[in-house]
Amino acid sequence: MKLLDVVAGLSGVAGAARSPVALLDNSAEVTRIPTSYESAVMGRRILGLSKLATLSTVFPDSSSHAADGHDESQTLERRPDGLGGLPIGLMDYVADCEDDGNPTILAIKIGTSFKNVGAGSNMTLSLRWTPPYPPAKRISLYSRLAAYVPFLSRDYPYNTVPSQPSHPDVPDTVPYSAANLPRFSLLGYLEKMDATESTATDLAVCYTKKHPDARYWLPGNRIHESEWMRFVVTNVYWIGGFGDRAYIGWIPVEEWKEVTRAEWESMQLPGEKKGWSEWSVDQAGEL
Repeated sequence: MKLLDVVAGLSGVAGAARSPVALLDNSAEVTRIPTSYESAVMGRRILGLSKLATLSTVFPDSSSHAADGHDESQTLERRPDGLGGLPIGLMDYVADCEDDGNPTILAIKIGTSFKNVGAGSNMTLSLRWTPPYPPAKRISLYSRLAAYVPFLSRDYPYNTVPSQPSHPDVPDTVPYSAANLPRFSLLGYLEKMDATESTATDLAVCYTKKHPDARYWLPGNRIHESEWMRFVVTNVYWIGGFGDRAYIGWIPVEEWKEVTRAEWESMQLPGEKKGWSEWSVDQAGEL
C-alpha cells in the first residue's frame, strides 16, 4: 500500500454518475472524476442558489486617476497612496435573474468594486458552495492514515476530535471540510442592462426575492445611485474539491452557458438536506 494511494483516496466533493442527479454520489461503484460539463452543471446550481459572491477588482493607477479628475484618495474616500495595481476582493449581492449563466448585479456606483471597474479594471466574480446543514458524518482521515504510516499514531493530538472546542461559546461556523466542496471563479466584465419598465420590474422581483433589503437601493432610490449590471462570463475556473474525485481546471464557457435550468435543478449539492455524510475513505472500500 503506497502512501500516495492513501492520500489520493482522501479526496473531493463527489464522484459523478451518468446523470446530474447522481453527480455527488460517493459510492465506490460510481466514483469517477466528473467531466467539465458535469462540473458546469454543479456550478450553475451554485450560482442559482447563491446570494453572495466576492467581486475582485484592481485599483487604478493613482496618477492616471488624478488626471481624470477623480482623485478620490484625496477626497471622500481618502485612499492611501500606492494602491495602483493592487487587487481587492469585496463581498456583494448576486442573483441569477437571466438564467443564462451571466450573474445579475445591482451595482451601487459609490462602491469600490464599481469605481475600479469604471476606472478600467477587469473583474472576477468568485463563488463557493456553503452547505446549509452540517454533515451527519465527518471525513475519516487520520485513523485510516495511521494504519499505513507508523508515525501517525493515535497519540498525536490532531488524530482525534477534541472533546471540548477551544471556544465553547462560539459555534463552529465551518462544520465541514470546505476543501472538499466546490468553489469557482467567473472571469468577465460588467455590462449595463438597458432594462425597459417591464424587464426592470422583473429584475427587481427576482433580485429582492433573494435580497429583500435591496429594495432600499433599487434604481431610482433616494439614497444611492444604482443600476442593473450583467456580469458577462468569458472564462470559468473550477475547483470541485479534492483532486482525484473532482474536476479541477477550466470549464469551456460554451459548456457553462449551455447548461439548462432543468439540468441544474435535477441535482443536489452536499448538505442541501440534513443527514448527509462527507466522503470517507472507508466508504470507498479497501484502497
